[in-house]
Amino acid sequence: MVNIHPSALVHPKAQLGIGVSVGAFTIIGEHVTVGDGTSIGSHCVIEGHTQIGRDNKIHHYAALGGVPQDKKYNGEPTRLEIGDRNTIREFVSFNVGTAQDKGVTSIGSDNWVMGYVHIAHDCRVGNQTILASNAQLAGHCEVGDWAILGGHTGYHQFVRIGAHAMIGGGSMLVQDVPPFVMAQGYPTIPRGINAEGLKRRGFTSEAINAIKQAYRTIYKSGLSLDEARLKLDELQKSAPAVGILNEFLASSQRGIIR
Repeated sequence: MVNIHPSALVHPKAQLGIGVSVGAFTIIGEHVTVGDGTSIGSHCVIEGHTQIGRDNKIHHYAALGGVPQDKKYNGEPTRLEIGDRNTIREFVSFNVGTAQDKGVTSIGSDNWVMGYVHIAHDCRVGNQTILASNAQLAGHCEVGDWAILGGHTGYHQFVRIGAHAMIGGGSMLVQDVPPFVMAQGYPTIPRGINAEGLKRRGFTSEAINAIKQAYRTIYKSGLSLDEARLKLDELQKSAPAVGILNEFLASSQRGIIR
């Protein structure tokens, strides 16, 4: 059964799963699919080619699937894809992708997205992340699993935040933040590794120590990044977690914070 408030406007071709609820004055467009058990608050607008998974909690005034804030966009049928069990708070906005990228903005599952967060076109957000209030992602950004983005933070186009990284509030990112690293400020600088977060997620003390050693190699040894990566090649042979870090460094296009 679907519970739709009488004042809501739901297009007849929209697909709503079992147990979906839609609040007062919410608008849902023609090309929207909503999975079972998802609740949508009042005064939301969900439009575009948007696919939402199951058991999400979308709070009041969310704007999902709007056209990109990109002058190159010309009405292409690009998409927004949202996974399962996400909490999406008030006044959040997610845009669809653009034809200049892969054409999809994607948000994974089990994410906690606080009020006024903006996720622009072609961003890719993983699973189990926390985006605190007013985090603002420009186009083409990537956020790895378990990353935490502090409140009132800004992210330049194409910036990547690695898995398990943690960004302090009020930061402005113009380069990549490697996995496991804590960073804060403007300009944003590294502040160590997210050791407490790794403990909570079941990383062993050996793995955490290896990540600390890798961090010191990158940031404290005085080596160039290429020289540091050679050291990490050796370290990851006995510590697989370091391989995640090394792979990220190898694929960085904007360079990392240092």
